[in-house]
Amino acid sequence: MKPRSLKAGDTIQLVTPASPLSEEKLEFMLDLLHEQGYQTKLSPHALDADGYLAGSDKDRATDLQSAFDDPETAAVLCTRGGYGCARILPMLDLPRIAASGKMLIGFSDITSLHLALNRLRAPTVHAPMALTFHYPREPWVYDSFCRVLRDELEAPAEAPRAATVVSGVAEGDTVGGCLCLLMDSVGTPWALETENKLLLIEDVGENPHRVDAMLTHLVNSGLAAKAAGFVVGEMTRSDELADKDIGARPWREIVQERLAPLGKPMVIDFPFGHAKGMLSLPLGIRAKLDADAGTLSYMESLCG
Repeated sequence: MKPRSLKAGDTIQLVTPASPLSEEKLEFMLDLLHEQGYQTKLSPHALDADGYLAGSDKDRATDLQSAFDDPETAAVLCTRGGYGCARILPMLDLPRIAASGKMLIGFSDITSLHLALNRLRAPTVHAPMALTFHYPREPWVYDSFCRVLRDELEAPAEAPRAATVVSGVAEGDTVGGCLCLLMDSVGTPWALETENKLLLIEDVGENPHRVDAMLTHLVNSGLAAKAAGFVVGEMTRSDELADKDIGARPWREIVQERLAPLGKPMVIDFPFGHAKGMLSLPLGIRAKLDADAGTLSYMESLCG
């Protein structure tokens, strides 16, 4: 089920399976991919807009499925997140997508697609999208992205280390992404699986008490206790959104209070997610978390 690594001349198709994106916000990503020697292709409805969705569910699902079925396409890159991927999951032939040998690249709302494909043992890539690269990033962010496309999984030396919360070393397949979508998956056919896995968590725009609620659900459901370890990125803009009427606590304090008592190796402020500095990280393959060193290193290749 592993995808193949990309080489110069390969075609990467850009799709918009969630919220809409304007054409000018594609420019930097297209330029970057072309500089790396890749060809690009835009799905037919990639620039559609219908409120908070990039066109109809049928059109978005058809674009995504067609991209994976397209023999000329070597990888599928999502243009942005937002909202909408969960709506199209029942419309996709997920086993066929998983067996296509093509990378799925994206994050945020794309978490729903990562979970569905990782359950089928198809690795995916949690990585910046066109919207992400519309805004300036540190050089190591671009470097990490370009390396992963070639199945080079060592993090750039310039990437920051995470902070230790619970000491120790843990190994397991990586799984996770945006916390609200991980919790939205519970009870569905595409639900988060955590047993013996390294759980990666981040989010954006959630009030601290909502971060508490979602982590509490993660704990109360038993999913947290099954994980081998925790890699926590950033809860971007959470502290700024605190509801003063009910009181506020910093999100970092909440995360540690909820997860550290489980005693699993754990780091916080790992560079991934909606933070300005983010690594590109495969999901669904084996990695080692060294919580004392603040590092996540991969033990197998992304590509077959």
